[in-house]
Amino acid sequence: MGNICGKEEQDPSPPGRVLGSAPPAKRKSTIPPKVGGPARTLGGETTTDVGDARRKAAEAAEARAKASSKGGKLQTQLSAQKRQSRSDTLKQASADEQRRREIANNNEATSYN
Repeated sequence: MGNICGKEEQDPSPPGRVLGSAPPAKRKSTIPPKVGGPARTLGGETTTDVGDARRKAAEAAEARAKASSKGGKLQTQLSAQKRQSRSDTLKQASADEQRRREIANNNEATSYN
């Protein structure tokens, strides 16, 4: 007697793999044929002069300093804010809050019927 829902023959290729078989081979990445640049010996002569490198570094530093010193209205406001001490900042915030409260009280008084 057989099962009504059963199969008469097994699948020719069941899913998965058989125990003990090897996993599928991984793909290998290709290595670039040339890493780059000519070979150099340790302690050998260099093509660039050390003084030239220092000069270029100094020029770059000057250019950065000159670029950061330029600025418009926002830059001047930011630099002034950076110069403020903590107590000056707190005093300014307190004065702003007091002014906001005065305006709110005046608006409330004028809108009262």
